Amino acid sequence: QVQLVESGGGLVQAGDSLRLSCATSGRTSNVYAMSWFRQAPGKEREFVAFIKWGDDSTRYADSVKGRFTISRDSAKNTMDLQMNSLKPEDMAVYYCAAKSSITASYDYWGQGTQVTVSP
Repeated sequence: QVQLVESGGGLVQAGDSLRLSCATSGRTSNVYAMSWFRQAPGKEREFVAFIKWGDDSTRYADSVKGRFTISRDSAKNTMDLQMNSLKPEDMAVYYCAAKSSITASYDYWGQGTQVTVSP
């Protein structure tokens, strides 16, 4: 089992920055990759960013490219999401998730952290 706990959400103004963190614990040796997802009220959950633990390769949703940066600290077993130039449409509950292989669905999810962006 892998446990994930997000932190760092809050209320900011449009244009501000925020850094989310996802602390991992448990059998982290099973982790192949991790991602951030978000879900806004009344909308489906959507992919935000991905990082593969083997080589730290990354992918981003088009809506956040150039503004968000995903990273991880292997020594601390944490994964971060640096969010710059935030927009009201970025407002959502942000979730970190982990998967154990390239083909597996995301097996582990955090509880989510709220990001609120005022105009």
